[in-house]
Amino acid sequence: MHAEQRRVADDGLNYLVIFPDDYDADASYPLVVMLHGFGANMQDLAGLAPSINRKGYVYVCPNAPIPFELAPGMTGYGWHPPRGQATDEHFNQAESLLDAFFTEALNEFRAEESRAVLLGFSQGGGMTYRMGLERPDKFVALVALSASLPDPEILRPRLPDHREQPVFVAHGLHDQMVSMDSARRTREFLDAENYNLSYHEYNMGHEIPAEVLRDMVPWMEALLPPLVEETDRIF
Repeated sequence: MHAEQRRVADDGLNYLVIFPDDYDADASYPLVVMLHGFGANMQDLAGLAPSINRKGYVYVCPNAPIPFELAPGMTGYGWHPPRGQATDEHFNQAESLLDAFFTEALNEFRAEESRAVLLGFSQGGGMTYRMGLERPDKFVALVALSASLPDPEILRPRLPDHREQPVFVAHGLHDQMVSMDSARRTREFLDAENYNLSYHEYNMGHEIPAEVLRDMVPWMEALLPPLVEETDRIF
C-alpha cells in the first residue's frame, strides 16, 4: 500500500489517499472515508487500512480544518472546538468543507451510487453521524468508533424518510473521553429512528483494538465488498 497527500482546491481540506496493493487506476474500487478524532490529523487512521483490507479498497483521510496547540510545538486538528465551546459556525464550516471533500473524492474514485463507507473515530465519529445519516445515497454504511451524537434533536429534521442505512457502533466500557451514557443515548436515538444498528460495547477505553476490527471488518465487507481481481478469485 502507498499514500499520497492532496488538497481540495485552494481553500479546501488537505487529505491523504491510501492506495491498495497492486492498485489499478482503471479499476473501480469501493471507497472507505475515515475521519480522525480531535487533536489528531489525517495520518491517524491511515494505519487501519492494512488491517481492513490491503487490496480491495481505496482509503481517503481528510485533515480537520482547525489547528489546536496541544502542547508547545505540538499541533493537532479538530472538526470543531471541544464540547461546550463549539458554535453553529464551527459546525457549518466543517460540514461545508466535508461536503466539498466528499464530492471530490467520490467523483475522483468513481464511488457514486453508495459505493463508499464513512468511518469516524471520536470527534470524527460525531461528524460521521452528522454528515453520513443524511447521505445514504453516498454512503452505503456508517461506522462510529468511540463516538456520540451530543444533540440528536438538531439532526432529526435532516434525516431521510427511508432509514435502512446500516450503522456499526463500537464503544468502550472504560472510555474516559466520550462517556458510555452518551453512546447509549445515541443508540437509543438511532433505535427510535429505526436505523439498522449493529451496536457493540467492549472492555476497552478510548481506542480501536483488534477485537473491534474483528467485528467491524466482516460487517463492512458484507455491505461493501472489496474489489476482487480475477487472480484473487478462488475457483
